[in-house]
Amino acid sequence: MKSFAYIILERIVDYPDDINMTESEENGRLLIEVRVHPEDAGKVIGRQGKTIQAVRTLLQAKASAEGKNVRLTLLNDQK
Repeated sequence: MKSFAYIILERIVDYPDDINMTESEENGRLLIEVRVHPEDAGKVIGRQGKTIQAVRTLLQAKASAEGKNVRLTLLNDQK
């Protein structure tokens, strides 16, 4: 699932080498946490959150087909 999310995100961002993802499981749900370059955060979120929601929808569709449950979170690392 993490690799599927990466494939989607690398096509959205300007700095694909700065994508950092962690994957863990909690209560039977797969959790994917994503960090991107600060300049890419707005692109990933999109207007009114539509881009990140579309990415989540794609992940949920793939996870559902595999009988899994997934949650994607974009972490904000402002320095």
